[in-house]
Amino acid sequence: MDRFGWVPSVGGNISVRLDAERIAITRSGGRKGFLTREGVMVVDLHGASLTEGGRPSAETGLHCQIYRAFPDVGAVLHGHSIAATVLSRVVEGDGIVLSGYEMIKAFAGQTTHEARVVVPLLDNDQDIDRLSGIVAGRLNGPVPGYVLRGHGVYAWGRDADQALMHLEALEFLLDCEFQARKIN
Repeated sequence: MDRFGWVPSVGGNISVRLDAERIAITRSGGRKGFLTREGVMVVDLHGASLTEGGRPSAETGLHCQIYRAFPDVGAVLHGHSIAATVLSRVVEGDGIVLSGYEMIKAFAGQTTHEARVVVPLLDNDQDIDRLSGIVAGRLNGPVPGYVLRGHGVYAWGRDADQALMHLEALEFLLDCEFQARKIN
């Protein structure tokens, strides 16, 4: 994620499910490109710290929500790419429509580039509990991810490899839309 510029400065978060009740998540304020063991802590599925002296990311609740909604999810990634951040500020409505791209087939159930998928686009909110409630109603589509307006992308998968594959596909598709709008 760092190599692609998706976690600039102290932005973004990474989490993995440890078991049915616990997740490991990056601490607040750390640079993900220089992540060490000390930069990760353990929380329960409601975001309560299980690591002494630990302060998880302010957005831990959004990670926990995905783990609670999807018991088969093993990893959640959140990045702040330029394309997703800027595109989300110019797209109106509550979704970013993607169609005609071969990369759509990276998402389960999509077998043709002719598919039309909508990536949920939600307004950002500093009240994570309120935002989690809004996001909860939008997690049932074909894309294992969503975009927060002016903020960035959340993507998930059964393990870290699949979550990264979904994030890469989603970021690629969002960048394609961003570049197409620049041309037009």
